[in-house]
Amino acid sequence: MASSNRRLDAWRSVVTSHAAVTERVQRALAGADLPPLSWFELLRAVKSSPNGRPRMSELADYLTLSRGGITKLVDRLQEAGYLERVSCADDRRALQAELTAAGERMLGEMEAVYAGELGRHLKALTGEEADLIIEALEKVTASTCDRATHATAAATAE
Repeated sequence: MASSNRRLDAWRSVVTSHAAVTERVQRALAGADLPPLSWFELLRAVKSSPNGRPRMSELADYLTLSRGGITKLVDRLQEAGYLERVSCADDRRALQAELTAAGERMLGEMEAVYAGELGRHLKALTGEEADLIIEALEKVTASTCDRATHATAAATAE
């Protein structure tokens, strides 16, 4: 029972920490007159994909959004001039996302604020603590039923 409570306490700490830091990153982006964190996450996912042109389904999986959710988010970034939808060379039915020059610039501006804000909060961790957190959370992710999605997301992020 005590072990189970410690695991629940650990999970609550992850959720609380994520919410607190995410809220501060959102505020920092807004304070710099930049778009919201969801835009940064999408721009970064596109940029960090293996070929720089991920399919919409890959983005949805990586960002844990529904197909409708990714469509709406991509629509907003496309309207802002940061992304373009392009046809997939090997499957004309599929669409891929590609950063525009304006999207590259915006990502750079947002990345500076994002990294600075995360750095402020994560500097409290030692390298060993960071490694332990990574290892522990990778175990949790691996235990989920949707391992295929995680593998796709990890490959997209590399």
